[in-house]
Amino acid sequence: MINGNYEQILKMLSESSQLPIDEIERRIEAKRAKLSGLISKEGAAQIIASELGISFDKQKMKISGLLSGMRRINLVGKIIRLNKVAEYNKNGRSGKIGSFLVADDSSNIRVVLWDVNHIGLIERGEVKEGDVVEISNGDIRNGEMHLSSFGDIKLSNVILENVQTKQVLQQKTIEKMQMNDNVISRAFIVQIFGPTFYSVCSECNKKVNEMGECEIHGKIIPKKNAILTLIIDDGTSSIRAVLFSEQIKKLTNTPEIPSSEEFMLQRESLLGKEVFIGGGVRKNKLSENLEIFVNDIHEVDLDKLIEELEKP
Repeated sequence: MINGNYEQILKMLSESSQLPIDEIERRIEAKRAKLSGLISKEGAAQIIASELGISFDKQKMKISGLLSGMRRINLVGKIIRLNKVAEYNKNGRSGKIGSFLVADDSSNIRVVLWDVNHIGLIERGEVKEGDVVEISNGDIRNGEMHLSSFGDIKLSNVILENVQTKQVLQQKTIEKMQMNDNVISRAFIVQIFGPTFYSVCSECNKKVNEMGECEIHGKIIPKKNAILTLIIDDGTSSIRAVLFSEQIKKLTNTPEIPSSEEFMLQRESLLGKEVFIGGGVRKNKLSENLEIFVNDIHEVDLDKLIEELEKP
């Protein structure tokens, strides 16, 4: 599904400030020009909101209107997936992390819990899948809502029936992709690197150490995972696309992860293939370049596209 995120932010700023949308856009473009285009339109919109004295902390936001960097966000949504509470022990620090996927009629978002009281709600079964909850004072970081001890979760009496369970994607050309976008793109595979194989925990899918141990679950029976990197090009630019096991199986149309030898037999036929790729845009920590972490990939069906175009 396509998300008109920027347009929704424009409308919200216009309604809150009583300024025409054209004037809001003019201010956004002026701000971007002043900053040499180094921030996105959405980022500039947040600065304009602050300059206009518009705060989101008393409004209940639609999930589709949330942007990274927003703070003290309130929303009402239905929990559509509740994850197991995970324990961690890293760099001398230990604790628990809770999380769930919450949805409204516009989109959905992962909520990450750091406070022991919030995590206790999950452990005691006081919040569960299907519950509608009101979340207060959450911060949006990297496309997720993070809730600290300053935030709050409580059950809501609001009835939400038709919530958006699928990830909402923006249809963008590669040249217009920005950090933290969730996108869908139609492009050609022009280079392939890998696959590289590694072992992960069968419980949490985290990479195991050289001793075959998981930092959370200790000694386990590891399972094989793989990573494959594609370079895709849509005519406007190119970008790295990173695929993990499930998407590699989709790409190769195989029930199991193919071995290096099996993949090499398919490699030439994959080069030049046109595909739809969906996923989250992130920055590579080493190269600082943007790349797509792929969560969906399928071959372009030209007959289906023609059929869609011919529809009245």
